Order: sequence, then structure tokens, then C-alpha cells
Amino acid sequence: MSTHDKLMISVAGIRGVVGTSLPPELALKFAAAFGTFVGGGPVVLGRDSRLSGPVMEMAVEAGLRSVGCQVIRIGIVPTPTVQLMTRLLKAKGGIAITASHNPSQWNALKFVSGGGLFLDKGQGEKVIALFHSGKFDHKKYDRLGSSREYPEAINDHVSKILKLSFLDIPAIRRKKFKVVVDTCHGAGGPIFSLLLKELGCRVISLHNESSGKFSRPIEPQAKNLKELEKAVIAHRADIGFATDADVDRLSLVSDRGKAIGEEYSLALAARFMFSHFKTKAVTNLSTSRMIDDLAGQFKTSVIRTPVGEANVVGAMKKHRALIGGEGNGGIIIPELNYARDASAGIALILQVLTEENLPLSQIAEKIPSYHMIKTTLTIKDPKRFLVETAKIFTQCKIDKRDGLKYIWPDAWVHVRASGTEPIVRVIAEAREVKKTRWLVRQIIGNNKG
Repeated sequence: MSTHDKLMISVAGIRGVVGTSLPPELALKFAAAFGTFVGGGPVVLGRDSRLSGPVMEMAVEAGLRSVGCQVIRIGIVPTPTVQLMTRLLKAKGGIAITASHNPSQWNALKFVSGGGLFLDKGQGEKVIALFHSGKFDHKKYDRLGSSREYPEAINDHVSKILKLSFLDIPAIRRKKFKVVVDTCHGAGGPIFSLLLKELGCRVISLHNESSGKFSRPIEPQAKNLKELEKAVIAHRADIGFATDADVDRLSLVSDRGKAIGEEYSLALAARFMFSHFKTKAVTNLSTSRMIDDLAGQFKTSVIRTPVGEANVVGAMKKHRALIGGEGNGGIIIPELNYARDASAGIALILQVLTEENLPLSQIAEKIPSYHMIKTTLTIKDPKRFLVETAKIFTQCKIDKRDGLKYIWPDAWVHVRASGTEPIVRVIAEAREVKKTRWLVRQIIGNNKG
């Protein structure tokens, strides 16, 4: 098994390469462990469009039904749709079959609690312990679980978005925005098409079919959106939207045909919420400090957490924040659900364009700018690497809650082991390009393989 074939087991679920580290029988056992954990009853099951999805779906359904769960299949849908429907259908839990931004050979199971949230640390550890123990609550032949389809999940999701209190739907419709979307043959095509139609937009779709044959690197970073940039210019569109396979990340292309970077998605959303509500924001340690500068302008504050949606959501609940998310393009609007949701993010961004009556390029220029570099390192021993990395910088503030984050008044660099891939992530940000590059070079120079 190669390094990149390693199975990743965490409190959020499991992730691996299908056919090697993640065979269907392993997915079946984890599903049985989860079904045992929730105590049977209804469980929502959805997936993204990956080619391995149908096989994994059958395995997961078998595992759930073997322990007496009533499986509610909602088909190819965004992960936030699985989370929302788990709550709306009052299910005992949910499973999203998706590896999100990972390449197509990967797949994963993401476990959702009855409240529509990803499992917290304690809950996740119980599922993992059940899996390792093998003590599943298997039922006899006449007490096995059932299965049914629920085809209205996307319609229900869009309906809930359109009812968000801060949206002026008639005003957005009057704008008749011309929009280009790139869903990369992931799960986003159907929900983006329906939502944008309801918002009165003229839509040009790239790779809209949910075929699973990804047309670009699936992570919607600016460097991966060249085709979308060209399409926005060619069609003289107002904005371009891009997402990943399971539609929890949103990235933007401006009216000038420039991918402004996924960090701007949350920054723009937070700026809007700061201007309308008296609220704090919550985000993780790897997110741009643009959001902190914006909070200062509106005399509020930002709460920082370790990376991971569950960590951000926990802090949002504690501080009653009305906006949160992650700098990877994840926007969380608790009025809808405590989940990163690219579809809800689209509606919010269109509301911003409507209210300010300015093109995105001009609105983005109002936000304090930084230069950020995101890179990854393949490290044989991440723990040892972090120990050695701790010796590099000493004359600064150090946050050790999630790897190592070095903080200066005008810059920071965050080094952490990924929870979704067997790599170490290095993210640096500074006002000056030269300083950002220098910070990254110091970390990379410490890599001895």
C-alpha cells in the first residue's frame, strides 16, 4: 500500500482509495457500526457523483439494514443536503458518501448526527470503537431494516434557502444576473440550476451533468478555474461560481474574469452579516485574516478554532454566531443549517451584489487584501516533522491547538497534518508577497523527506 493509499480514520468518518484502502466490505462494516451507534431507526443516505458511488452506496445500505436501520435514499446530492434532510426528516442520523475535494479515486463516509451536524469528537470515537470491537447489533432475518427513496431532497433544500430572512428574492430576480457555474460533474449541477432559476438568473453551465468524470482538479482553488474565468469573459457574465464534488465549498470569479480566491467567499459573507446583524464570526486557524480586519471595521470579533467543520460549528453555537465557516470556501449560515453550504452561499453573494449595486470586482476591492500561499508536503513522519518545525520560529506568538501556527502582526504561517489526506498542509499569509514566500521556504526547507 502506497502512502496515498492510506486509509484515513477520524471522528468525522473514513476516507480512502476505493479498491485498495477502502474496499466496499470496509464501508459496510463502518455503516453497521454507525447504525449500531444510532440504535437503528431511519438514516438518510446520500452521495456525490463519483464513479465508485453506486457500489459504496449498496455496501453502506447493506450495513445499515443489517442492524435494523430504515434507509432513506436521497440520491446524488450535496453533503449539506444530507445534513439538512437528516434534521428535517427527523432521522436518527445520516451518511454522506463523498470524498469532497479529493481526487476521483478516493471516496469516504461522513457521519451525521440526528441534528444534522457532523459527529463531534466523543460521538466519532464511539463509532470507531464499535467498528474495532465488531460488536454490531445485527438483526435476525425477520427484523432487518428497510429502504425507501425520497426524491424531493434538493427541492426541499432550495425551498429552505429561499426562505432565509435576509434575502430579498424579488430584488434579486429584478437584477436578472447572468451567471456562469462550474460544478465539475459533481453533485452541484441540479441544485445550482434549480436555485439560480428560482432567483431569476440567466445561467450558463459548465460540466453540469453529475457524471463523476471530473473536468478539473476538484478543489475549487483559483488556479483550477481557468475555464470558468474565460467563460465569464466570453459570456459577459456578472459572476462565476465554482464548487467541489459535494458542494460544501464555493469559489468566485469576478465580472472581470478573475478567480478572486476561495478565501473571499467567507469574507464577503461575513462582511454582509456584520453589516446587517450584531454578530461575531467563527472560522478556523487556516482562514485569511481578511475576516478579522472586516470584524474590526464593524466593531465585532472573530473566534478561531482548529480546522474542521465540527470545531467551527461548536464554537458558533457557543458564541451564537450568525456566520461562520472556513477559508476553503465553506460558508455556514445557521439560520438554514449548521453546515458548509455552497448553494446557500450563492444566494447570499447574489444578495450582496443586489444591495450594493456594484460588480463583484469593485466589492472585492473594498476588502483588505493579503497574499496567501497554500501548499502541501508528503511527509513520512508528520509528528516528527512538526517537532522539528517547532524550532524554526521563536520570536512570535505560537498557537498549538492544531499543528503549529506562527503569528506576527503582519503575517502568519500554519503547519498541520491533514485530516483528509496523508499530507502536511502549509498555509502562509502576509501583506507582502516576498514575506509569504519566505515563510513557506523556511517550512519547506525543514522537510527532510
